[in-house]
Amino acid sequence: MEDKGFDINKTDSDNTVNNQNYNNTNNNALPTLNNPQLSGSSQPYQYNIVDMPAKKMKGSRFWPGFGAGVLMTFVIVLAYSFITYSGSKLDEIKQLRAGIENGVTTGKASAVNNNYKLDMDKIGRKLNKLQKIVNKSYLFEEDLSAVEEGIYAGFMKGLGDPYSVYYTKEEYSAIMETTTGVYQGIGASVSKNPTTGITTITKVFKGSPAEEAGLVSGDIIYKINGEEVTSLELDVLVQQHIRGEEGSSFEMTILRGENAKELTFTLTRKKIEVPTVESRMLQDNIGYISVAQFEEPTSEQFKAAVEELKGQGMQRLIIDLRDNPGGLLYAVVDMLDYVLPEGLVVYTADKDGIGQKYYSDKEHVVNIPAVVLLNGNSASASEVFSGAVKDFKWAKLVGTKTFGKGIVQNFIPLSDGSAVKVTHSHYYTPSGFDLHGKGIEPDIKVELDENAVVGSETDNQLKTAIEAVKEIAPKQ
Repeated sequence: MEDKGFDINKTDSDNTVNNQNYNNTNNNALPTLNNPQLSGSSQPYQYNIVDMPAKKMKGSRFWPGFGAGVLMTFVIVLAYSFITYSGSKLDEIKQLRAGIENGVTTGKASAVNNNYKLDMDKIGRKLNKLQKIVNKSYLFEEDLSAVEEGIYAGFMKGLGDPYSVYYTKEEYSAIMETTTGVYQGIGASVSKNPTTGITTITKVFKGSPAEEAGLVSGDIIYKINGEEVTSLELDVLVQQHIRGEEGSSFEMTILRGENAKELTFTLTRKKIEVPTVESRMLQDNIGYISVAQFEEPTSEQFKAAVEELKGQGMQRLIIDLRDNPGGLLYAVVDMLDYVLPEGLVVYTADKDGIGQKYYSDKEHVVNIPAVVLLNGNSASASEVFSGAVKDFKWAKLVGTKTFGKGIVQNFIPLSDGSAVKVTHSHYYTPSGFDLHGKGIEPDIKVELDENAVVGSETDNQLKTAIEAVKEIAPKQ
């Protein structure tokens, strides 16, 4: 799901999540995994359970001939960026939107391990024929560099997996940045459906350029500066079109409402500190914590929020992960370590059954009745958190079924500075549940009312969560 919004949070490795990765520390050290496949690499190798670069854990242009439309990972792009969808025509967008509103689900990636080697001689002969055709008949000047990069990009796209992607040297360098939670952008969260390619704004932050311009949740991103942004990879779009110098402006065209009304807004970028955690005390000593994304500061912000609420007399807790697309693995594992008793919280396994296990220790437990709020945009790291607390019976889950992204991507750098991101493993809840393509079912299912505003007095899902947490007996 990809935007699940702000610059795509990345670090120098992707051993945990992409724009949404799974990591487990708060420093800037890059993870170096003891993976025999990478023993010869001089660069760090990461394990992404969501789609973002990771930290050390505790425990584009494409050649037209290689396909149109790019399916990106389901992520959030807070504060400075957003994701786009594949498919370029307005009619197609309307049809896709109608399909979603009629209950069409996303399904899962179609990539298959074919266990065969490509006939490179055959491919080379065909490419030579194509080159001769271009030399003889192509009207315009051939951009040799773009063609070559398009071949590599096309190879990865041919896998049929929207999460496995090729990056040029420039693209890879741009995305390998620290996920500090501070960005120069627009202050909006964005979610992308990897199957339909539709990208929507899921949250607009108070006082942000996005709010000032008039963007609202549910807007579909269509154009930037009059140009359709339908064929770019998410990371490329974010780095080259959304992020920018503070004070600089650009136009964003969105589609709004059932009729997909086209509207254009002028946005001025500014420095924004992403509020990944927000908290407040509700009535009856019920604490409420909303987590927008699992970023570098999220774990410490979450712990501070819990302690502050406990100081105010909190006796019960609601954790809101709705529209949270994931993030850093170390962040979610550290949060689980903070709230859960000792035990396995998540593990990964590749096609050979090799992976890693991550544990919580017995040093700290949040021992109060708890509920976790979820919806269909809760993905990756959010599902790791939800799956763990459900298996531990630490909290009840309220809302709707989660997105269902249970696979891990790795960034593998190449000798020329380019890189590929490859789906490498499945991840599993402590009980061994593989949620990929399935999602996690809530204990109490409740759809959000059509006119309800999340977090407000009209939020019927939150009301249900409040009643549910009241019914949970105090823990011993």
